[in-house]
Amino acid sequence: MGNITGIVPKIAVSDLDSAIPFYERLTGAKLAQRFSYGTVALASVGDFLLIEGGSDYQPEQSALIFVESLEEVIDLVARTNGQILEGPADVPNGRRAVIRHPDGSEFEYLQRPNEK
Repeated sequence: MGNITGIVPKIAVSDLDSAIPFYERLTGAKLAQRFSYGTVALASVGDFLLIEGGSDYQPEQSALIFVESLEEVIDLVARTNGQILEGPADVPNGRRAVIRHPDGSEFEYLQRPNEK
């Protein structure tokens, strides 16, 4: 079995209030979970993370990848010429790192507290 336990696409939206109903209907989610991080407002709706950060805002990473072991990802990155851009660091919802893959793509990784 692989290390990845889930992938959440990050979607930049201009207005959370108008975007949430569509994603709730699309996913069958009953209630979006809203929160903020720095200067952006976010909503978790089903398997999507909606981000409102201004008209020109685009998330730096296109997805959040949940893993059983963040250390396994970090070890793989070190062996394959990838790069750790942020972290690893403990955050309220687990242990997090931002990683650039050898092909140049960037993703945010999160190991939740209930994983390894």
